[in-house]
Amino acid sequence: MSLLKIDFGELGILNSSAQITHRYSEDELLDKQVIAVVNFPKKQIANFMSECLVLGAVNEKDVILISTEDTAMNGLRIH
Repeated sequence: MSLLKIDFGELGILNSSAQITHRYSEDELLDKQVIAVVNFPKKQIANFMSECLVLGAVNEKDVILISTEDTAMNGLRIH
């Protein structure tokens, strides 16, 4: 499990966790923009409090993060 800190611009930095260790190294995740849901309740995962839900496509062996094609301002709404 990876513990993530995600910058949502004006919303601040929120914590999340994801099972993405098979596909992504720590270096690949630095400065990577992802799509996440922030209006869900916080969830306790082991000894970690997840504050948002990172979206990804799940195949048989790992999770592929859903991200933007081009750089967007952090914290923009997804429609």
